[in-house]
Amino acid sequence: MKCPWGRKVFRDFLKCEYSEENILFWLACEDLKNESNPEVIEEKARIIYEDYISILSPKEVSLDSRVREIINKNMVNPSPRTFDEAQLQIYTLMHRDSYPRFINSPMYRKLAQLPSPSRKGSTA
Repeated sequence: MKCPWGRKVFRDFLKCEYSEENILFWLACEDLKNESNPEVIEEKARIIYEDYISILSPKEVSLDSRVREIINKNMVNPSPRTFDEAQLQIYTLMHRDSYPRFINSPMYRKLAQLPSPSRKGSTA
């Protein structure tokens, strides 16, 4: 997740698996953590909620009810850490579920066969 190129390849894989919303949510949370302007934080938190948390969203991520409750409380006064619990839950889901499938995929095997300089820092 640290390498932009590796994230892109992993995102392409998730898109093929119809679960791209997980990495998009994770990236949106990372972006929110870097924000310090309260108005921008509130706007970004609202967008993240509408795009990934709302049950009406086509890109809704799968979260348990406990985490949804925490988010709903946090949305009263959003901060850069509003979605921390949800982000961890989605990261864990990707780490345990999607990433192992990615490592065993033809897409990753092709990537692994590239010469070393081409894939420097390519871990997702």
